[in-house]
Amino acid sequence: MKIAVAGTGYVGLVTGVALAHIGHNVKCVDIDSKKIELMKNGKSPIYEKDLEELMLKNKERLDYATDYKDAYKNAEVIIIGVGTPERVDGSANLDYVYSVCEQIAEVLENDCVVVVKSTVPIGTNDNVEKYLKEHVNKNVHISVASNPEFLSQGTAVRDTLYASRIVIGTEDDKAKKILTKMYEPLTKEPYNVPFLATNRRSAEMIKYASNDFLALKISYVNEIANLCEKLGANIEDVTKGMSLDSRIGNKFLNAGIGYGGSCFPKDTKALHWLSVSEGVELKTVKACIEVNKIQKIKLYEKLRKDIPDLKGKTIAVLGLTFKPGTDDLREAPSIDNVELLLDAGANIKAYDPVGIENFKKKIAYKLEQDGIIGTINYFDNIDDAIENADATLIMTEWPEIKNYDINKYIKLMKNPLIYDGRNCYSLNETNGLIYKSIGR
Repeated sequence: MKIAVAGTGYVGLVTGVALAHIGHNVKCVDIDSKKIELMKNGKSPIYEKDLEELMLKNKERLDYATDYKDAYKNAEVIIIGVGTPERVDGSANLDYVYSVCEQIAEVLENDCVVVVKSTVPIGTNDNVEKYLKEHVNKNVHISVASNPEFLSQGTAVRDTLYASRIVIGTEDDKAKKILTKMYEPLTKEPYNVPFLATNRRSAEMIKYASNDFLALKISYVNEIANLCEKLGANIEDVTKGMSLDSRIGNKFLNAGIGYGGSCFPKDTKALHWLSVSEGVELKTVKACIEVNKIQKIKLYEKLRKDIPDLKGKTIAVLGLTFKPGTDDLREAPSIDNVELLLDAGANIKAYDPVGIENFKKKIAYKLEQDGIIGTINYFDNIDDAIENADATLIMTEWPEIKNYDINKYIKLMKNPLIYDGRNCYSLNETNGLIYKSIGR
């Protein structure tokens, strides 16, 4: 099939590459010419395992362009995979989605199924279809379908090819048949992905309901972990006992300093905003958002109790990205904690295997503010980052950090005071450290 994909972020690019891998001819479109040139040269603009390998392997069926006119006008399927960032009030910003719709309406010459893969509020696909039918050439039949994504950054390629499920939401049989055909290879060996066809609004809700449920699970476990600390219980034993109940399972039960990334923070806020606007407030989701906001700065609060005056103190920060396997910093707890440390006058020594350059851009505005007396320096290895540090904060559970020789904290730090926000180390192996983790 001839497919065009609008947007080359995590959703758009991974989707386009995966569809090419199963045999379709795909053209990925983006307004950023630098990204397009990078991809034409076989390089991915995002850090994602196995992505460049698949781009190279399927280069005969993949093309990249800024020219949307050529890409859209004769496509059988156009997939919208652009960002839907949150607005100040928590609602989803759909400007990028409608910008693509304007382009489609301008150039489309043949019948087409427009697939909204971006995460959008329930009812958005109805409005997209209404807009397109009002503006597209009257001789062109257009259908709009919802096709939410369920990938995780760091494992996006595998999550797309070996997905937990494929969900499509359509309002007509033609669109359903076309998308069923498009995804058919993934429903067979070796992928065997479950396939669910429903209506558009149900598909839109499946995405939000799924992400928000996982976020709720994280916030619930973090609150239990905080209570465990007060009561002398061990959250790891507690969650192990919980996970043995098949109704609960063992996923998303790791206590820590909260969730971040491009999905959970904005999707919880967007669904809560929508529920309030409909007069049916989701109080559980509201609580989840509040819990996560507090949880993200738990390490800083623990540190301030032990070292009330941080001015001039050297603090190592290990891990900057919101999770391992990605260079994404959106809603990363490291940002909140580093900002607080800088305000308090600490001198930060930061380490991350892939996220340093993005973090420099993210935190630059803070360093330019008047009154900031703290400093930050970056290191490409843990040894240099922790050397002579008064304390170390672990923000991301990178393998390099989890497998680090614990004795080096004792050897290299001024004071082996460790605040572990991801419970990277067993309590049995932390002898000699002043070690403080979450819920243990």
